Amino acid sequence: MSQGSENEKQTIHLVSTAGHPNFGDELIAASWLRFLAKQQPDTDVVLDCPDPGLATWLFEGIHPRVKFTNILWRVSWATIDADPDEGDEVIDRLVLDLGSPLYDYGLIESRRATTIHLVGGGHITANWMHHGRLVRAARRLSEVAGARLVATGLGLMPPIDPERTRDDLAACEHATARDRPSAEMAGIELGVNDAFLDLPALPGFGTRPDPTGQPGDVWISLQHDLADPETFDAMVAAVRSMIESGRFDGRTIRYLESIPGHDRDRKAYDLLADLIPEENFMTFVQLWHEGFPGRPLQTWITTRYHFHQLAAAVGAEGIAIEVDDDYYHTKHQSLAELGTGFAIAPVGSEKLPEPSSDPEYRIKAGRLHRAKLDEAEALYPRQRTRQAAPEAFSRR
Repeated sequence: MSQGSENEKQTIHLVSTAGHPNFGDELIAASWLRFLAKQQPDTDVVLDCPDPGLATWLFEGIHPRVKFTNILWRVSWATIDADPDEGDEVIDRLVLDLGSPLYDYGLIESRRATTIHLVGGGHITANWMHHGRLVRAARRLSEVAGARLVATGLGLMPPIDPERTRDDLAACEHATARDRPSAEMAGIELGVNDAFLDLPALPGFGTRPDPTGQPGDVWISLQHDLADPETFDAMVAAVRSMIESGRFDGRTIRYLESIPGHDRDRKAYDLLADLIPEENFMTFVQLWHEGFPGRPLQTWITTRYHFHQLAAAVGAEGIAIEVDDDYYHTKHQSLAELGTGFAIAPVGSEKLPEPSSDPEYRIKAGRLHRAKLDEAEALYPRQRTRQAAPEAFSRR
């Protein structure tokens, strides 16, 4: 199904897990909005995300014609307690047949969509079983709206239901996964993580290293979510041991928050606060306003997938710590396959490997950005800006 003629009014319905907030998910959503604002500024865009209220603040001013909703998320939440067959029936009834005042107005308005786009991220996995119905809902909406269905940069491991996932994604005109296991499981093309789309917007991208070769700051970011207590305790102890070893003496040690609260209160930062001063803690709010702080010659120790990706892309060395054997293992291994050069600490490591990097990865990251941009431009060709009517100029 094509995007339609240039004269047809276009509406792009992005389905994202933004608004949580979680830096990686917000970065991806902002990247698509920024791209669409340049590529198709006159096209209406709807960002369908779990918290549209917070999203309006996070993405204010990025796209001139964006609206926010959570209609497909609300439909998927209606299946949280349903078994797979029952969940599919609920989705089909709500989206195709309507009949519920809780959903109908939003679903009717959503039928204006000409493209429904499942934006990349790792939210359609067995960690959140009902998110599989999110794909089903997008598929059914595309059918009733006569819209094309596309998906980019999906992370699908561990899988929710491989057969259902393959069946739903087979309805896509275009679909890519960000890692090989996800692509093979879903029967879709291996592509590039959506976070590469706006890579040049990073403050540190393309920055030249200090010619003296002096090492930069040390950045720590450790998550509590999705890690069992034993794994979390071992991780924090291993990081503490490396800091206390004196390896980073003379360097500034900083901490970066990805999810407000999850990375601080009674969690990793509080347990390391005696080693990292309060003024060196960068909150999510600071991060969102100031931009990702990665620079060449820094050292990063992180569990966060996107911090691993972005820090390596700007020329930092680091250690990526896995917090589980499937979800985060797949994510960090996919980046290792791309050549970030970061050392990988397996789940439960009591001692961390030495930080490492690949100097050539900065160049490769630029190529990955170009590949993602090519994919985006193929999906959304540049729109000719509408010209003002002649009489509008005569009134000046």
